[in-house]
Amino acid sequence: MFIEASSKSELNESLEINEQTLKGIFSNCYDIVFRRIQIFGQINALLIYMDGLVDTIALDQILLKPWMLGFPSIKLNDTDKVDAILEQQLVAVSKTATARNIDTIVQGILTANVVILAERAANAIIADLKGFEHRAVEEPSNEITLRGPREGFTENLNINTSMVRRKLQSPKLKMESVTLGSLSRTTVVIGYLEGIANQSVVEKVRKRIGEIQIDTVLGGNFIEEFIEDHPFTFFPQIQNTERPDIVAAYLAERKVAIFVDGSPFVLIAPCTLWNAFQSADDYYERFLYATMIRWLRMILIIGSLFMPSMYVAITTFHPQLLPANFLLSITSAREGVPFPAVIEAFLMEFLFEGLREAGIRLPRPTGSAISIVGALVIGQAAVEAGIVSAPMVIVVSITGIASLITPRYSMGIAFRMLRFPMLLFSGMFGLYGITMATLLLHIHLTNLESFGVPYLSPISPLSKEELKDVLIRAPRWSMHSLPLSGSKRHKRRFPRGQKPGTQGDDAQ
Repeated sequence: MFIEASSKSELNESLEINEQTLKGIFSNCYDIVFRRIQIFGQINALLIYMDGLVDTIALDQILLKPWMLGFPSIKLNDTDKVDAILEQQLVAVSKTATARNIDTIVQGILTANVVILAERAANAIIADLKGFEHRAVEEPSNEITLRGPREGFTENLNINTSMVRRKLQSPKLKMESVTLGSLSRTTVVIGYLEGIANQSVVEKVRKRIGEIQIDTVLGGNFIEEFIEDHPFTFFPQIQNTERPDIVAAYLAERKVAIFVDGSPFVLIAPCTLWNAFQSADDYYERFLYATMIRWLRMILIIGSLFMPSMYVAITTFHPQLLPANFLLSITSAREGVPFPAVIEAFLMEFLFEGLREAGIRLPRPTGSAISIVGALVIGQAAVEAGIVSAPMVIVVSITGIASLITPRYSMGIAFRMLRFPMLLFSGMFGLYGITMATLLLHIHLTNLESFGVPYLSPISPLSKEELKDVLIRAPRWSMHSLPLSGSKRHKRRFPRGQKPGTQGDDAQ
């Protein structure tokens, strides 16, 4: 619970000396409270805690009221029993610890605990009475579902882990705690299902997190950049989510979750390319609907990567591929445009990305209105002024809408960024350039790994059993095996055979 420091300084026998030592450490810290009390009217004691991070009502009811009012008849004569008596009175507190090291006591105060120092007591008592304000559990705005649960993670680590515990009520769910950041002292929790999770992935996550040397950890990205396999790639190798049901589902599929105190996003490792096409609603709707929507999602996301570059390549280098009427329509629309098609595409793509970013950063009531109105007004004005052609506005608009369909924001950014090098290749070499860029992209994706798991798995390398939840979403009763996650053997969800419930129906 508390981290021992390397310092050898320990408590003094005098309460006054200990108080002066701690006041010197916390000088110019107005929010550190030093509160003198008398225990049973006989022992001088000192409470030290951080104002605003401690439940003062519980402090008064559990500690101060019994000690100051409830035991007037207690007489303390044996000085050796002060520590034991204090600990007995703290039974109602959920977590307590004793400490003699000054650095451990300081760390206890900084982690929103109450430290109790008493005259004639050999050790300080650190009581967990946290009570700071935090955001209520509500539906995450970035991962909305139609039929799934309406709860999302908050910035409170204990609430986040408890929500996952409520969905996976098994002693196999392990939560390992690590403290990172020499200044922030942030608690990071590694969650996995013992005996189900891929042990090699668990060990890699544990080892990489343990080797992190950083002063502050304020969110998941502070950890993600240290533990990912390939930092110089557009594609994320660690997934993040705000939904407890998604974390529980991935833990049951042999993956590892990383919780960071103060962040509502939980990291999931390993991650593959196909996570970009999977949504929480896929598993709450019937498998036929989910499969059709997943295919639509794949077509649009991949189409958003190639559509502008295909338009540039065909209109610039291969106009013979278009029907005569269609070619005449595009040619007449582009008449008077001063830029080549590739420059025109770059301008519109930059404009669209700028409007999208402005819509995200501006306040919500005005952000969406400004981005939509800006796109309409600027696009129409650019066409009328002859700066860009109407077909290019249509292509870029369809591409922008298609790129928004991905349920994973970080994956969507990767596809958005790749459009620009794809445009560059198409503008220089036409369809041959697109073919070359696609080949390079496939080679890059084939070489990527996430904690030892190939990024294109289970398609490359091929695993037929796992394809039931990649290109399609097969019915649950047909998915007998858990994902391999880099392992050489399958684990069974339930015994192979008939659909669950079939035998019971026959028996009836």
